[in-house]
Amino acid sequence: MTVLEVLQSTTGYFKKRKIDNPRLNAEHLLAHVLGCTRMELYLEFERSLVEKELATLRELVRRRGQGEPLQHLLGTVEFCGHIFLCDKRAMVPRPETEELVELLVADCGLRSAERIVDVGTGAGVIALSMATKFPEAEIVAVDLSEDALALARENAEQLALSDRVEFLKSNLLAEVDGTFDLIVANLPYIAAQDRHLLSPEVLHDPDVALFAGEQGDELIRALIEQAPPHLRPGGLLALELGIGQADALSEFLTQKKYHDISSKNDYSGVARFLFARYG
Repeated sequence: MTVLEVLQSTTGYFKKRKIDNPRLNAEHLLAHVLGCTRMELYLEFERSLVEKELATLRELVRRRGQGEPLQHLLGTVEFCGHIFLCDKRAMVPRPETEELVELLVADCGLRSAERIVDVGTGAGVIALSMATKFPEAEIVAVDLSEDALALARENAEQLALSDRVEFLKSNLLAEVDGTFDLIVANLPYIAAQDRHLLSPEVLHDPDVALFAGEQGDELIRALIEQAPPHLRPGGLLALELGIGQADALSEFLTQKKYHDISSKNDYSGVARFLFARYG
């Protein structure tokens, strides 16, 4: 089979399996197997694949068709212009979280943050992206999962940022010392009772990275309560939220004496982010 024929047949299979962006998935997997870029595939449509290449591709296509995340199969994910290692130890970074980083850099008055803590760092994508954006900042990244922290450290090493970010095991801010200009968090925000609504692909993420309790916002509320002693006067708390959580959490921030509270939508029009200052 030629590259073009393989792309066509794989795309058709993914469509039948109701995989989002079937052609894009096919291109990524075939480029991965052939050790080239997606764009280079278009220059080699007539190239014939050998049986070893086809066998490797078939196995990846089978796993993708069963809902295994593309990023796990490739072993990497692009986030804010950098390539991060990605596997089952932490949640696959989402485009919405890239938006959160972009908002912090562009729109939230965060020009010269001296100390930043990323709570629930997972694979480390927020902390390491902020390290590239704020080269003078001192950055701490915490997670409750040893597996996630190991992956985050590997990403820091790969990006030559190991000396820029301190990784720490902590339940929210329990083991964190000092005060910060920015506390940023993309915490689990899915209600345990909503498990049945999730796709097989999402369920490949660790439960600890997805589910927060019966309501879904329990961990975010806990962080809102813990954050004030760790924020410098006027310091910023930045949160990524689940769908439908913004209004209630905005009210909770008000109750806890935060000010300059604002909600921002993601590119889909969902109220996805909350920003608030304290002191």
